[in-house]
Amino acid sequence: MKVFCGRANPTTGAVEWLEEDENYDYHQEIARSCYADMLNDKDRNAKYFQGIRAAVGRVKERGETAIVLDIGTGTGLLSMMAATAGADFCYGVEVFKPMANTAVKIVERNGFSDKIKIINKHSTEVTVGPDGDMQCRANILITELFDTELIGEGALPSYEHAHRYLVQEGCEAVPHRATVYAQLVESKRMWSWNKLFPVHIQAEDGEKIIVSPPEMENCPGAPSVYDIQLNQVPLCDFVALSEVVTMFSVDFSKPVSRASAYYTVRLEPIKSGKAQVVLSWWDIDMDPAGSIKCTMAPYWVQPTSEDIPWRDHWMQCVYFLPNEELVLQGQSVDLTAFHDDYSVWYKLQKGRNEEAKTDIHVESPVCKCQAHLLWNRPRFGELNDRNRTAQYLQALQKVLKPNSVCLSISDGSLLPVLAHHLGAEEVFTLESSAVSHSLMQKIFKANHLEDNIKIIEKHPELLISSDLEDKKVSLLIGEPFFSTSLLPWHNLYFWYARTALVSHLASDATILPQSASLHMMLVEFKDLWRIRSPCGTCEGFDVHIMDEMIKSKNFGEAAACTQQRELWPWNCYLTHSVTSPGLVNSLDFRESREAEPHPLWEYPCKSLSDPLEVFIFDFRQTVPEHALRKEGIINLTRTGKSHGVVLWMEYHLTPSISISTGVVQVSSEKGCCQWTPHCKQAVYFFSSVTESEPFSDNPTAVAYALSFNPKTGNIIMDFKRLN
Repeated sequence: MKVFCGRANPTTGAVEWLEEDENYDYHQEIARSCYADMLNDKDRNAKYFQGIRAAVGRVKERGETAIVLDIGTGTGLLSMMAATAGADFCYGVEVFKPMANTAVKIVERNGFSDKIKIINKHSTEVTVGPDGDMQCRANILITELFDTELIGEGALPSYEHAHRYLVQEGCEAVPHRATVYAQLVESKRMWSWNKLFPVHIQAEDGEKIIVSPPEMENCPGAPSVYDIQLNQVPLCDFVALSEVVTMFSVDFSKPVSRASAYYTVRLEPIKSGKAQVVLSWWDIDMDPAGSIKCTMAPYWVQPTSEDIPWRDHWMQCVYFLPNEELVLQGQSVDLTAFHDDYSVWYKLQKGRNEEAKTDIHVESPVCKCQAHLLWNRPRFGELNDRNRTAQYLQALQKVLKPNSVCLSISDGSLLPVLAHHLGAEEVFTLESSAVSHSLMQKIFKANHLEDNIKIIEKHPELLISSDLEDKKVSLLIGEPFFSTSLLPWHNLYFWYARTALVSHLASDATILPQSASLHMMLVEFKDLWRIRSPCGTCEGFDVHIMDEMIKSKNFGEAAACTQQRELWPWNCYLTHSVTSPGLVNSLDFRESREAEPHPLWEYPCKSLSDPLEVFIFDFRQTVPEHALRKEGIINLTRTGKSHGVVLWMEYHLTPSISISTGVVQVSSEKGCCQWTPHCKQAVYFFSSVTESEPFSDNPTAVAYALSFNPKTGNIIMDFKRLN
């Protein structure tokens, strides 16, 4: 069987689908998954072990044989915990074949082959009986089926089926229950991730305001939760309008239903304000008494922020209400949490009586304005960034002339509106997708500009002179932003588009931005390095086989479909490339892999070197035929554990105005970094993180060799730490 893996192609701005062997996709999924993060989550593992010991103990006290069903066994860790705790037999169910094969080997290495059977099936396909996968029903149910939203990985359907067909009535469950919490807040910053704010433009003929279309104002937004590291959001970024409340609980030891449901809680606002956002998280009790608890609560809810375990596989949830609504201190409101098989969403209503609640309908929010289909949450924040908009306005004022014929190339950008209001004679915008075309039509109509800005739904290479009304473009503009881009240099598609349009440009055409530059910096992460760190042993169990499997698959070779819900389904990407032998031989590199995207505002790090400019891409010229290469040494200016390199782009709109997609500020004393929150930066992890190498050989410098391949649009990189 073949599978298809998507790749963002910077040269075309499109996603291409490559046919691969089925194991290719699974191996990359394992390599890029959170297995390492989970195995290194000591709090999670210790709590599971305590809960499993207690559950097995309760079964043994009743004089029963302890039969365990472990759904989603992964490495087999929880099954081995159960066997160690005295379980008589364990069935570990794992649907991914390569992972199941790895679990078999790990179980064998740890000496539990006679106590643990790995079943390579989805749990809903497991059979019970003399000739079945399980000889009998289990009386202990162990699972780790949870995501940041609790139910997003299909926990409810799996539990429902297990209770009907795979476990005994009244079974022990680890975890025993889960509880979901919520807090109502007002937050201009978070609300900016969901709605388009008015944009003010000071033009020669007075102030102009760009408004969003009515469809966007009333749109319930994207259906998926925004899962982030809420512990990195400062208290000054939101105002709590309510106390933390319990929304609902699920008892996993009893039959669970996947049916849609809702839960309403009466809130007494502690402050007056605009209710915009619901912050939510959950905890799990590993035992019926609730004495063994694993919580995702953010720092302002915890007794002390010093003991909060860091984890990336479970974070916290930001839910946007369909509309902001004024709440008054002392006047109660009802907050309702809805859920279906996989998702949770919220609705706020003024205090209602019990009879009126019967008309509540469980309908998942669906974007009606198309903006949430084109722009993800960071993109909304980027468009709402007034300082960033001011820089584009300033740059446009420098280059615009009264007779300018302007062409914009970006996905769903407001630059065409800015250019028009600043006095461009003609404005065209190239929108390569039907979604961006439709959205821009709505925005232009809402601002009475449908006759002033022409939308062309074509790829640059297909443009003909009549599309531009037989005029030559004197000003080509772009942010640039393209919805298919993941790594910072993927937006270099603007350069390829500019090259394809060369015949439509005036001989003295101005290009904005005029150039871009690639920058990099050595860093020490506070925690992010853990997601790529081998585990070795976990709670006393040898899981080196898992580490070796990830390493052998060279997880940096390709990046497969991630499970981050903020990414579009097609935004899996592949950056497989052959490293230049000349580059490798010149410095005897060992670390030839690829970088991966991360929003570093959520992951604190310390700069160990000064930022270094690597490449300059001159958009005033066409894309060169030959590769760009650079080799050199970057010296460490601070001591610390060098976990890797961060790379980002800066766009130079004019000689004096630049926009950064990376580091915004580095404190001179400690080297703490502040990153732009609107973009993901590229992170390249050193082998000391990914291959269990010691950090004791703190390097004083790092040798690098980077190459930009104009045929693929990819950046190939190699690094070597020097002592």
